[in-house]
Amino acid sequence: MALRTIREYGDDVLEKKCKTVKEITPRIKELVQDMLETMYNANGVGLAAPQVGILKRIVVIDVSPEADQPLVMINPEILETDGEQTGYEGCLSLPGKSGVVTRPNYVKAKATDLDGTEYIIEGEELLARAICHELDHLDGHMYVEKVEGELVNNEDLVEDSEEE
Repeated sequence: MALRTIREYGDDVLEKKCKTVKEITPRIKELVQDMLETMYNANGVGLAAPQVGILKRIVVIDVSPEADQPLVMINPEILETDGEQTGYEGCLSLPGKSGVVTRPNYVKAKATDLDGTEYIIEGEELLARAICHELDHLDGHMYVEKVEGELVNNEDLVEDSEEE
């Protein structure tokens, strides 16, 4: 496993549509392990392959409090959404910034795991937000396109919550 460089906002690779994974090869498995290590190292809850410069339809997500229940989604697709949630969202490709984004509160998606098995996952709240956020990356979109109002520095959010 190795840490990969996270591409930052403005990098052309983040604006490109990713290609379908046709076969789960040892290289794909290695990429997924590298993505997980990179995500955990950056204290993220999700990472999409284009964020490490690879134009493949792969995302990893881990919203568990212990960060030990990773979700690997190969060729993911959202099947259904419901409800609405609005809150601050950040991105490893735009470090130190956050913005208010409205997303579905419930998501049902299908994907393939590292064993090549297709599965269905349902998520609410943070998991739903993470799935939507990461799948946007696969189509060349970033959350800044959906931000309501201005981006803020994360330090300002911490200061505001300490004052309350």
